Amino acid sequence: QFEIYYHFLIEENNKYNLTAITQPLEVVVKHFIDSVLPQDILPKNAKIIDVGTGAGFPGLPLKIVRPDLKLTLIDSLEKRVNFLKNLLVKLKIEDVTVVHARAEDYIKNLRESFDIALSRAVASIPTLSEYLIPYVKLGGKILMYKGNKIEEEISIGEKAIEQLGGKIKEIKKYYLNEVESNRFILIINKVAITDKKYPRGKNLPKTKPII
Repeated sequence: QFEIYYHFLIEENNKYNLTAITQPLEVVVKHFIDSVLPQDILPKNAKIIDVGTGAGFPGLPLKIVRPDLKLTLIDSLEKRVNFLKNLLVKLKIEDVTVVHARAEDYIKNLRESFDIALSRAVASIPTLSEYLIPYVKLGGKILMYKGNKIEEEISIGEKAIEQLGGKIKEIKKYYLNEVESNRFILIINKVAITDKKYPRGKNLPKTKPII
């Protein structure tokens, strides 16, 4: 399945502009392995949403290694969503919902209904918190894939996490390879119900984050 994933990603990349990483080993390390790092900390049969999934990372590689997961992939770009729908047919994977929507719109019917929300999207912790935490039920978890500046980011993001009903549980550190070195995954527990005014619309989580 990963081989099919790789070939289809490269084949469709010119059409959809999915990734700047195209060399086989780089895709394996920086997309596939990176995505599946937290596979062991996801509960069995967990209902998961991957917000801003792009070409399916990290949600789809996690589904390949953990077929028990109930996965929703959401992205605001229709061309990426079309790519993912075609890819799922090729991979013969079921039980995956692919959604073309903005996170703040799709949440209307699914507030606090997921066990896990995760994202590998490049956004600050306050912004990601506002998009992810409202989706997770009490007792669930939020996973954010982060780089070496994680401590700095946490100092800016702690207020938003708390205000949105989250509490930092731990930072897991993974060693990828000599080039990429470290990947950090910030794990946040959902400890309180999120105020219904979040996430805000009009791109406010990005332009005016909670800090």
